[in-house]
Amino acid sequence: MRSIKARLVGNFMLVIIISVFILEFFLINAVKQYYYKSIEDILSNQIQFSAEFYSKYFSSYSLEDIIMDDVDVFWQQTTAQVQVIDMNRNILMDSIGVSDLNKINTQDVVEALKGEKGVWTGEVSYDDEPIMSVSYPLRMDNKVIGVIRFVSSLRETDKTINKISIILIWIGLIVVSISGLVSVFLSNTIVRPLREVTKVAEKMANSQLNIRSKKRYDDEIGKLSDTLNYMAEELVKKEQLKNDFISSISHELRTPLTSIKGWAITLKSEDIKNADMIKDGLEIIERESERLSSMVEELLDFSRFASGRITLSKEEMDLGYTIKQIGKQIMPRSKGRLIKFELDCEEEMPRIIADEDRIKQVLINLLDNSFKFTPDGGTIKLSAKSEGSFINFSVEDTGCGISEEDMPYVKEKFYKGKNSKSNSGLGLSICDEIVKLHGGTMSIESVQGVGTKVSVRLPLREESTR
Repeated sequence: MRSIKARLVGNFMLVIIISVFILEFFLINAVKQYYYKSIEDILSNQIQFSAEFYSKYFSSYSLEDIIMDDVDVFWQQTTAQVQVIDMNRNILMDSIGVSDLNKINTQDVVEALKGEKGVWTGEVSYDDEPIMSVSYPLRMDNKVIGVIRFVSSLRETDKTINKISIILIWIGLIVVSISGLVSVFLSNTIVRPLREVTKVAEKMANSQLNIRSKKRYDDEIGKLSDTLNYMAEELVKKEQLKNDFISSISHELRTPLTSIKGWAITLKSEDIKNADMIKDGLEIIERESERLSSMVEELLDFSRFASGRITLSKEEMDLGYTIKQIGKQIMPRSKGRLIKFELDCEEEMPRIIADEDRIKQVLINLLDNSFKFTPDGGTIKLSAKSEGSFINFSVEDTGCGISEEDMPYVKEKFYKGKNSKSNSGLGLSICDEIVKLHGGTMSIESVQGVGTKVSVRLPLREESTR
């Protein structure tokens, strides 16, 4: 398996080699074009001067006469090979004595016969190296009568170009080598943080959740480090939540189970013949069993909420009617403890889209908390009213209240504060989750020793986005 470092260096080198190759190709071609163009310009200037000189001073003579008497007029301005060609593309004169019976059909001669300057680069039979030829028309009375052709060997020029090309290739190889070293260094800046993150992840996988990844760069790897650290923090919280869960449930289950077991042993004794005692024991067992069932229901709800498996059966419901029905159910409980129970609900409340069973669960849970923490002779008030596109309901009591230090945490799972009357510390947390699933909000106001007010705000039609 190839490592990330090998792939990074390989990719870097591939890009560098391709880039250097393309750059070398264009540079070498640019050098070649530059030298060839220089030779072309020199030959063009020289041949143009010779052609103009002929037209100015010897245009009354035929080409044959000039060749016979004043042939040096054609090459006195150049060191290149000079050829004079007639209109049939036959060589009339060659400065180095080349005699070619074949007609010259190169592109430069063809262009010159048409009255234009022509340039051609190629190979000839009498030389092993390529040549460059420039041809120019000779005119008499503005009529083309022949062609003058300057030919220059490219031997020395190509040698110079080859030397420069070799230098450029060596420079390219040096650039590739240096770039290779730089690419190794650059790959290390990516691979090293990844290795560190991997080692941290492996340690976290081995339950070393207190270790943290060090963020070196503010990039994708840095974001990965932040995510890994966040994950570790969440795992620590989950672990703490699990421990709190076990601790809280163990404590809460122990009390009713102890009562049930104690009375079961007592009732099992053959010495008990008191009917009232038996009745009291059975009532305690029944009450503690109901308490256990309530705790189990809370735990099941908590499990569903924690795993995201909770579903709502939303439909149109009359919240006002539901509140009034719950008020009737609560009334006997309040009379038994001499608690003044007040119900303040609008007569005509708008209908809402909600899960009726879950809303009932919220109301009953909040009222149960109020009864639990309100002493005999106190007051509990259940209010409900519509406000624009929302419905607000609240449960207010004159109970013991919540301390300032406990207020920020009362909606957290398993938090019970200093008061031990709560079953599992899940009630308010579950209520808050249900309200959020309905797209609403739940707020708590409390003054220790005065009372507590829990307010719920639900939208009339808006569905939860969760």
